[in-house]
Amino acid sequence: MSDAILESGAGLAGGDTPGEIYDVLVIGAGPTGLACAIDAQNAGFRVVLVEKGCICNSLYHYPSHMTFFTTPELLEIGNIPFPSPNPKPNRNEALQYYRQVAAYYKLEVRQYHRVEQVTGSDGQFVVHTRDRFERSGRIVARKLVIATGYYDLPNYLGIPGENLSKVMHYYDDPHPYSDLEILVIGGKNSAAIAALELWRHGARVTLVHRGPDIHRHVKYWIKPDIENRIKNGEITAYFDSQVAEISIDSVRLETPSGERILSNDFVFALVGYHPDFSFIESLGVRSKGPDRLPVCDPESLESNVPGIYLAGVIVAGARTNEIFIENGRFHGGQITADLVKKRAAGPFSTSQLLNIPVL
Repeated sequence: MSDAILESGAGLAGGDTPGEIYDVLVIGAGPTGLACAIDAQNAGFRVVLVEKGCICNSLYHYPSHMTFFTTPELLEIGNIPFPSPNPKPNRNEALQYYRQVAAYYKLEVRQYHRVEQVTGSDGQFVVHTRDRFERSGRIVARKLVIATGYYDLPNYLGIPGENLSKVMHYYDDPHPYSDLEILVIGGKNSAAIAALELWRHGARVTLVHRGPDIHRHVKYWIKPDIENRIKNGEITAYFDSQVAEISIDSVRLETPSGERILSNDFVFALVGYHPDFSFIESLGVRSKGPDRLPVCDPESLESNVPGIYLAGVIVAGARTNEIFIENGRFHGGQITADLVKKRAAGPFSTSQLLNIPVL
């Protein structure tokens, strides 16, 4: 077991709220972050997770009726079975499962605490947080795991009118949009699913995609459905087209046949999401290539900054279609193996650095 430390406020600037010292601090409490915490905790490390929203915040903001592409066993973490009665579980089942796993392992999760800054270095990182009431805090940790995902940061179109309240970059539920003119931008899974659900709940749906057709990676049971709705004229689609401007009551499209002005009530701009590169780079983690792949050891997942590990989709940079829950859930094992190796090689403690007694 680790020599876990509870500190009494030493080493902090005057007036700061006393922090706590942990062996491992995981930023992000999605499925990958939870898996990393479980693996480290099972190896005897004292672990805390910091999450700016709720547990599995990204999953919570998925469409309310979403069904996963994969089977329950491929979403499992912590060697806890996922008891879904369905061959492909839905969002609500997944949220319940991950809540129960976190409770089973008694994980310490600081929900609704956003990380504003990280100072210090390997063995003595200081994570500066702020809660939903704007109260600041500090947590000291020997090692950091960054598992922040990418769903919180949508890709923006950069067109006039995108800041109007009628424009949304997330789709939740179709009910509020019945009998209204809805524009869906995009040609991948999110856009196809939203367009179909909105149409089935009485919305008049137009889909705009810059590509020549629905993307080939759209789920195999979704792709023929959306294509048939378009073929039958039930959903209007403009391919090889883009939205040039969004106005209060209309949208202006640029299409192969010229400019089109369409009446419009709401716009769903579902054109993808990206990791928080600025935060990762603020930690000193370097990236390379056009896909901004962060520099990290492929075996240990330790970045170029000693003591900072990467987990989940951020390992792939902008290539967000390479890492999912199914393979990201194993990153905790890789990271923990390296932490165990480092602990065996020598002192794994910040107590000397901070002059804080080990309890």
